[in-house]
Amino acid sequence: MPSLSTNTYGKARVRLVKVRRGDDQTELLDWTIRILFEGDYQDAYRFGDNSGVLPTDTMKNTVYSTARASSASSPEAFALELTTHFLRGNPEAEYVSVEIAAKPWEHAVINGSSHPSTFRLAGEELQTVAVRASRTATEIRSGLRHLVIMKTADSGFEGFKKDSLTTLPETADRLLGTDASAEWSYIGTPTSFRGIRQRVREMLLKTFAAHQSRSVQHTLYAMGEAVLHQVPELSEIRLTMPNLHCLLVDLSRFGQENPNEIFVPVDEPHGFIEATIRR
Repeated sequence: MPSLSTNTYGKARVRLVKVRRGDDQTELLDWTIRILFEGDYQDAYRFGDNSGVLPTDTMKNTVYSTARASSASSPEAFALELTTHFLRGNPEAEYVSVEIAAKPWEHAVINGSSHPSTFRLAGEELQTVAVRASRTATEIRSGLRHLVIMKTADSGFEGFKKDSLTTLPETADRLLGTDASAEWSYIGTPTSFRGIRQRVREMLLKTFAAHQSRSVQHTLYAMGEAVLHQVPELSEIRLTMPNLHCLLVDLSRFGQENPNEIFVPVDEPHGFIEATIRR
């Protein structure tokens, strides 16, 4: 008789907004959460026996109830609270995974000052966390998505392999843009996820800006190397950097020169570069 090889079930896209109220200002947390259980659910799949199945609606309610009592200010800390809670009450679950994507709300600046209770959404960039926990081990991966960055100097692409179908011209001066994602793992459990995230992001931007790029691969490695050098709490970082192509427009047919100033953005197709840098 066939047996159940793997199984996962849970609740996805649980939306949570929490206001943390302080004496002088408030903090706005906007998280989208996914919860997944893996474990001994053979009877549910084979025989329709739901006696060990926690309803996914209960998972959703647990998010809101836990958030009410939680003091967590980072998505990592909140994910750890949820995995601990679910493992404690569900012996059928061998692993519980909690993934959170956080929107970047920041205080609006009004008349030159940060307003204590008014916020603006600071772009499409997301903070991410994925926690996968059992009763004996916990894996934490933090990250960011949609870090959209571009540089207008110090980037080229030359000396690449060519064959009979190569039409791309070499260039020592091009725009380099990417919609970057990063995900990193920790050595142990940090005391300040927020501080580490800020340092990682700063190093990614600083290195991207300063690097004399010979390719996306070249800059990706430099960014990951710099993060591991400056943030000793990390064991590895994976970077995904698809190209945001901007192609130089040929203005010669109009009798005009184009000294690397007029470009057309092209979304598809685009180059896709990804690598993991590990200690």
